[in-house]
Amino acid sequence: MKKAERVFGLHAVTSLLERNPARVSRLLALESRDDARMQQVLALAEKANVPVRRVARRELDALVAGVSHQGVVAETGGAPGLGEKDLQSFVEALARPAFLLVLDGVQDPHNLGACLRSAEAAGVDAVIIPKDRSAPLNSTVRKVACGAAETVPVVRVTNLVRTLRALKDAGVWIYGAAAEAEATLYETELRGALALVLGGEGKGLRRLTREHCDGLLAIPMAGSLSSLNVSVATGVCLFEARRQRDGTRKSE
Repeated sequence: MKKAERVFGLHAVTSLLERNPARVSRLLALESRDDARMQQVLALAEKANVPVRRVARRELDALVAGVSHQGVVAETGGAPGLGEKDLQSFVEALARPAFLLVLDGVQDPHNLGACLRSAEAAGVDAVIIPKDRSAPLNSTVRKVACGAAETVPVVRVTNLVRTLRALKDAGVWIYGAAAEAEATLYETELRGALALVLGGEGKGLRRLTREHCDGLLAIPMAGSLSSLNVSVATGVCLFEARRQRDGTRKSE
C-alpha cells in the first residue's frame, strides 16, 4: 500500500484536482482565505466530491512545516506513477510512439522538479529515475514542478540498466545526452518510440548507462561553457523532440 502524501500550494493542488482528482482524499483550506484562486480550488474539489475542511493557519503550518502552502493542502492516497514491473506493458499499450525521460542520478531536488515540469510541458509519457542516487519526490521537488509531480507518472527503478534493456525489448530507441558525442541533438531523428537519458549533476551519464544507449547526442554550444545545468539540458532536448514529433503528426 502506498504511503499517503500531502500536496500543497495553489498551482500544484489545482493541477491535481483538474487532472487526477481521484487521488485526493481530503482538502484542507485556510479558513481566512477566500479570494478567487481559493474559490477555484474549492469549486474543483466540490465538482470531484472531495471533502473539504477549513482550518486555521497554525494547522496547515504544522502539516507542511517550513514551506509555503499558500493556504491549501491536499491529502492523497500516495504518489502517482507506474510500478517498475508495469513499465514495459505500459509502453507497449500506448496509442502513440512512447516518449520517455530517463534521469540517471539527478540528486538536486530543484533540478528534479524542473525536469518534471519540462517533461509535463513537453508531453512526456513517463519519467524514469533510479531508486538510489536520485532526489526523492519531496516537498521541494513538488513545489518546483508546479503540479507536474502530480500528473506525470514517475517510475523509480531498482536497476536502471535492466530497465533500459526492457525498453529496448519494447521497441524504444534510447539516446543519451553527452557533451562529447559526435552527433548533435538537431541532426538526430527523435520521432519514433524514444527515451532520452540525461545524467546527474557533475559527472553526467554513468558508464554502464552510456553503454546501454543506442546512441549519444550533444547539444551544440556557442559560448565558452562546455555544459548546461541538467534541468536546462533536459528542457532543450525534450522540446527538440517535441518539435520533431509535432511535425510528424502534421504531415500524416
